[in-house]
Amino acid sequence: MRKLRNIELLAPAKNLECGLEAINHGADAVYIGAPKFGARSAAGNSLDDIQTLVKHAHLYNARIYVTVNTILKEEELLETEKMIWELYGMGVDALIVQDMGITGLNLPPIPLHASTQTDNRTSDKVKFLANAGFRQVVLARELSLKEIDRIHRENPDVALEAFVHGALCVSYSGQCYVSEACFGRSANRGECAQFCRLSFNMVDADNQVMVSNKHLLSLKDMNQSNQLEALIDAGVSSFKIEGRLKDVSYVKNVTAAYRQKLDEILNRRPDLIRASSGTCYFDFKPQLDKSFSRGFTHYFVNGRDRDIASFDTPKSLGEEMGTVKEIRGNYLTVAGLKSFNNGDGVCYLDEKGTLQGFRINRVDGNKLFLQEMPEIKQRTVLYRNYDQEFEKILSRESAKRKIAVELLLEDHVFGFSLALTDEDRNLVTLALPRDKELARSPQTKNLEEQLAKLGNTPFEAIKVEVRFSDNWFIPVSALADLRRKAVDELLTLRSINYKREVSVWKSTSHAYPQTELTYLGNVMNSKAHSFYAAHGVKNIAPAFEKQPVEDAVLMFCKHCLRFSMGWCPVHQKGRSPYKEPYYLVSSDGKRFRLSFDCKNCQMKVSAV
Repeated sequence: MRKLRNIELLAPAKNLECGLEAINHGADAVYIGAPKFGARSAAGNSLDDIQTLVKHAHLYNARIYVTVNTILKEEELLETEKMIWELYGMGVDALIVQDMGITGLNLPPIPLHASTQTDNRTSDKVKFLANAGFRQVVLARELSLKEIDRIHRENPDVALEAFVHGALCVSYSGQCYVSEACFGRSANRGECAQFCRLSFNMVDADNQVMVSNKHLLSLKDMNQSNQLEALIDAGVSSFKIEGRLKDVSYVKNVTAAYRQKLDEILNRRPDLIRASSGTCYFDFKPQLDKSFSRGFTHYFVNGRDRDIASFDTPKSLGEEMGTVKEIRGNYLTVAGLKSFNNGDGVCYLDEKGTLQGFRINRVDGNKLFLQEMPEIKQRTVLYRNYDQEFEKILSRESAKRKIAVELLLEDHVFGFSLALTDEDRNLVTLALPRDKELARSPQTKNLEEQLAKLGNTPFEAIKVEVRFSDNWFIPVSALADLRRKAVDELLTLRSINYKREVSVWKSTSHAYPQTELTYLGNVMNSKAHSFYAAHGVKNIAPAFEKQPVEDAVLMFCKHCLRFSMGWCPVHQKGRSPYKEPYYLVSSDGKRFRLSFDCKNCQMKVSAV
């Protein structure tokens, strides 16, 4: 018999509101920052808010994962241990961690997931982490379908999590030190300074300018919405949306879009099952290009692709709307099939490739009336990066999530009973002791209609049955009270029956894939050092944040500027007219050397 696979949609939450709406819009799980020590220091949350989110999620058998994925200083270990126990006590389902020192703490039986910042891009690494006790492994974003498939085939029992949507780090996660080196803000400590979104000049060994004032390290946003089934077949079971700094409308729209995409697959694949309960009903049509994006890319899922970068701007372009047809006084006309709204935000790239924008005052057909006419040319492509009407819809309640329930009303010697059975086979039965009296008119239809009125509860009636031996009368008020009590009992039972995964951490000693660790191991504290030593690592260097390394490589990138320019000697058989080495020069004059590791298909960035 084929084993069924749970498929999980994992959505981000920067705060409680985003988390609640992620669940309401179809997430099977939500990841949210702990009060401290999350990889987005600006997205910490109180324990009370996390507890509220846990309660709401568990109603739908959805899970809450809390990120504790920074590397930790020695003096932070005990505080982290205390916080983990508090998170466990309020029902958190798992922790997403980077620092192996956490495994040396006195932990409750809470599952640990290996963050993408543990640099999970090989089968050996995934196998090691699974054998060490990690229940789920978040893969590097740069992996292709073939690489994921190989990891899954060699580790068939390991739950693999993959990013499918949102912003991309240009460096392998956990292997970026440029923010710390330049600004004293460590990405591994949750304080990334967004160095990769800056503009640079690119010069050669003779200081000849090759590219001027472009965002050469800024990538487009990932969008794998049409690659989900291929990823499932490659072995991915958890589909992760990036966005713990995004606003609630982004979370609503993107979560809903991926919920619909995954449901289409699950509805025709009997070998797959959804990881949580309930059906979502949306008051809008989810559209990914209406939320923040720098343009979309499949990144490397189908192999190396030249068009993955957003060189002109690191800001959101939004959806392409058409081109400027004519410019007249205080309005311009647009050639395109999509319609604008009053108040829309529009942007475009000028002749220098610089992003410009304007707000629409009034729309009349294909005429856009503006407060002030920008310097814009005919045939300029226009993008809408703020849809006034769409955002207005998302600012209200925009989805309901309902758990299917069947209701059965029967008569008995003592009176009546009402049974509720939900889609997860939770069953409650409540008695209504009452003398029977015959009704003057047929009651069945009226009773069914009254029982089906589940209103603002999390339930929807998919079947209502009345089994009476005669045409008995029950007052509407008594029936409503019985229904309300039964719903309360079912909510309590769902809470009691929620199946929480436990994981008792045990120390292990199997060999780590490497016998030496440089600064790339991110070893910040003694417990992390002990972990690697116990697994056969002989030489363990401290983290870059603890002891900076002279002439260190600061970024390791699958994105390659030589390839982007068409000069890759391997894939394109290209030849550059410029003399290597190449350098990136920032606006403040700092220089960064580029080196190309063709054997591993990487570009490295080092300070000069």
